[in-house]
Amino acid sequence: MAKLYFHYSTMNAGKSTLLLQASHNYRERGMQTYLITARLDNRAGAGRIKSRIGFGTEAETFEAGEDMFAKLAARLKLGPVACVFIDEAQFLEKEQVWQLARAVDDLRVPVMCYGLRVDFRGELFPGSAALLALADEMREARTICHCGKKATMVVRQDQDGKAGRMVPKFRSAVTKPMFRCAANIGTRPWATGART
Repeated sequence: MAKLYFHYSTMNAGKSTLLLQASHNYRERGMQTYLITARLDNRAGAGRIKSRIGFGTEAETFEAGEDMFAKLAARLKLGPVACVFIDEAQFLEKEQVWQLARAVDDLRVPVMCYGLRVDFRGELFPGSAALLALADEMREARTICHCGKKATMVVRQDQDGKAGRMVPKFRSAVTKPMFRCAANIGTRPWATGART
């Protein structure tokens, strides 16, 4: 039975590595996979999925407003696909997640989505929120904060600890101006509304 899967985490947890490894496992056994990534994410090059440890491969892209059911149906007309893999799934729109769920049910093809759960403010991405609601199975890929605890947030921070690039953080060990640990502000930041 085909299912819709959502593999989520913070940044640097190895989501793309897991996706590439799973696709390789199918292909190694003679089964075809269909890889898709967000068009707006071109850090590895346009239409390319690449892990931080160096593995990468070509992929089709999706963009806002695109009909994902039609995209998968068109690919399946070209030949069998054992599994569809979608990287950067947080950039899917709610309607696109519904289309993927329909593809799983009507086209009977498993769809594995990989993406961030929340943004640097601790807010769910629209695609992630829809996947958390609709996925048949969810799996968390884990990474650790600089303090050694499980990372649950992504905070924009530069090398000096100021707002800048995104790095994985444990929610009570984040530096100003994002969440700070309770010892530094005397209370939990979500209790005071400090989320800017």
